[in-house]
Amino acid sequence: MANLTLKPIAAEDTLALRHSVLWPDKPFDYVRLPDDEDGFHLGGFVDGELVSVISLFITEGDETTPRMARFRKFATAPAHQGRGIGTQLLNHVIEQARHRGATHIWCDARLTAAGFYERFGMRAEGDVFHKGPIPYSRFGMPL
Repeated sequence: MANLTLKPIAAEDTLALRHSVLWPDKPFDYVRLPDDEDGFHLGGFVDGELVSVISLFITEGDETTPRMARFRKFATAPAHQGRGIGTQLLNHVIEQARHRGATHIWCDARLTAAGFYERFGMRAEGDVFHKGPIPYSRFGMPL
């Protein structure tokens, strides 16, 4: 693989790639999350170009509720898909979630990506639902 670098990035730096990969037919702000400023955002750079992004959010637990991690808006530029970049980003985010004390990690996954998440040990945890015409399911695993 070409010179891949993973590093934290600002929430704003995720937006263009999120938009172009995930929801190009929606308004640009559609990919902005209300809690973006509370997240940990990771970028994958190939030869200095941002080609993949993922955002991690940790919910605080208490005596009765475990600390949970959720990743969102995971996107890799089409020209760079299938090269292991997303795998490295997700592995890093899983480790970050563990390091931050989360006991479970989950995401809302497009069903077209279910096989990718299953390779990490994630399993469907709920019913299929739709965002527009796209079918999704919640996928998760204990950490």
